[in-house]
Amino acid sequence: MSNVYFNGFLLTLGLIMAIGAQNAHVLRQGLRGEHVLLTIGVSAACDILLIGVGIAGVGGLFVANPDLMAVARYGGAAFLVWYGARALLSALRGGRALDLAEHKRMSRGQALLAAAGFSLLNPHAYLDTVVLLGSIGSQQAEDLRPLFAAGAISASIVWFLLLGYGARLLAPLFAKPMAWRVLDALVALMLWAIAASLLLA
Repeated sequence: MSNVYFNGFLLTLGLIMAIGAQNAHVLRQGLRGEHVLLTIGVSAACDILLIGVGIAGVGGLFVANPDLMAVARYGGAAFLVWYGARALLSALRGGRALDLAEHKRMSRGQALLAAAGFSLLNPHAYLDTVVLLGSIGSQQAEDLRPLFAAGAISASIVWFLLLGYGARLLAPLFAKPMAWRVLDALVALMLWAIAASLLLA
């Protein structure tokens, strides 16, 4: 039975470790020291919701319904293009360092909406959690599915905690404005690349 738990844990960890839009957002919030626990909590809660939905068998609905997939794809691409534009504008303006006294902080509501947006408006998250994890989890014996889900949920929580709070180790580097400009530019390019892959799929 422990193998089922660790299979869920390792599979989920492998899927979410790739730096995507959601991870980049958690990393940036961690570097800023801005609503870190809230961002981690919302990101993990959304993952838990999607994992549960997938293992319950809802992933098949997305696969079987092209219109639903199209709505998710275009809506997610629009969100990523808009947020990428914000990151590029920040990179072009420059002059920002890891100075929390001068940094204009998000409100709690803005931080919550941003974390939820990166978690729920990104079709890649649905593919990873609802479709892939869901299809594998639903193949487990019925009495073992909760154990698989527990492993997957544990991996999500552990990863976001490491990413959000581990970002502080990079704080000395991001005391330099140029490091932020490079990060913002890379985030913008990554978000637009993901949006392009969704639109061209």
